[in-house]
Amino acid sequence: MGRSYDQLSLEERCEIARRREAGCSIRKIAESLGRSPSSVARELKRNGAAGGAYRPAYAGQLAKARRWRGSRLERNAELQAQVLEALRLGWSPEQVAGRLAREAGAKIISYETIYRFIYAQIRRTNDFAWRRYLPRAKFRRGWRGRRGGSPALHIKDRIELSQRPSAAADRRQAGHWEADLIAFAAYGHNLLAAHERTSRLIAIKRAPTKHADPVAKTLRAWLRPLPPALRRSMTFDNGTEFASHHKLRQPLGLATFFCEPHSPWQKGGVENAIGRLRRYLPRRTNLDSLSPAQIQAIARRYNNTPRRCLDYQTPSEVFLKVLHFECETTSRLAPG
Repeated sequence: MGRSYDQLSLEERCEIARRREAGCSIRKIAESLGRSPSSVARELKRNGAAGGAYRPAYAGQLAKARRWRGSRLERNAELQAQVLEALRLGWSPEQVAGRLAREAGAKIISYETIYRFIYAQIRRTNDFAWRRYLPRAKFRRGWRGRRGGSPALHIKDRIELSQRPSAAADRRQAGHWEADLIAFAAYGHNLLAAHERTSRLIAIKRAPTKHADPVAKTLRAWLRPLPPALRRSMTFDNGTEFASHHKLRQPLGLATFFCEPHSPWQKGGVENAIGRLRRYLPRRTNLDSLSPAQIQAIARRYNNTPRRCLDYQTPSEVFLKVLHFECETTSRLAPG
């Protein structure tokens, strides 16, 4: 069995410095510390300053620098390439670490290690392009102030979110959706987004206008092909673009609910999804430069990114499992 050695503490290094300055021999110093003479001699030789002086703090820094071998991602080029490739796809460090652990059946690397590696590269290279590997690449976070009033009182047949079934709140029952409009800097540039709460699947499409009827028509076209169990309810904020929500109820059997005024966080699933999509669709994006196929490619990238809340499965994987289950159940109950 190999021998183990304890590193010298700062207090021990201070004692060495005091006794060395007092002219004590290496054996006397070692005896006072309960260390071997060879350990003290090696410390003085390896971590001493120029001219034979010995400074405790400087000696500790030398010892620490000698032990540090760099980040694991710097020492393992193959793992670094694997992690950076996943980050390029838009995965967060947490998603990368979780997916690697799921595929290997054991923890490979922590998301903290990935974050530290990225920030270390920024400090060492002074290249702020490294922050683009991180989910949102923001310099600061904060709450936005409230502005203006709410059209909540003018929306026909509006039902408060507090009346939504509890099964929708805990995400255990599939078929509960949230919808929102993604606005861009250019006037009239908007995307409509629908987000399923259980699987976190998202659908996005360019909305030619913010008029309520075309928005309701698009939502109806998305949901109509799904089994009834996968179109139970939909939650909106109080934007006038969702004023025709009642037109979804009769043809789809879909219950519709609205957040409280100035409380879009109550439909947090779609809000979080939009924040993630902003990485590929910042506010300055010109939607005229994107084809429908390119917009769908962005949605596929989001839907094929593993999520911690799904045990590092992707939204597409979870939604397909639920869809398959519902279709199988429906087929068994259908008359022959």
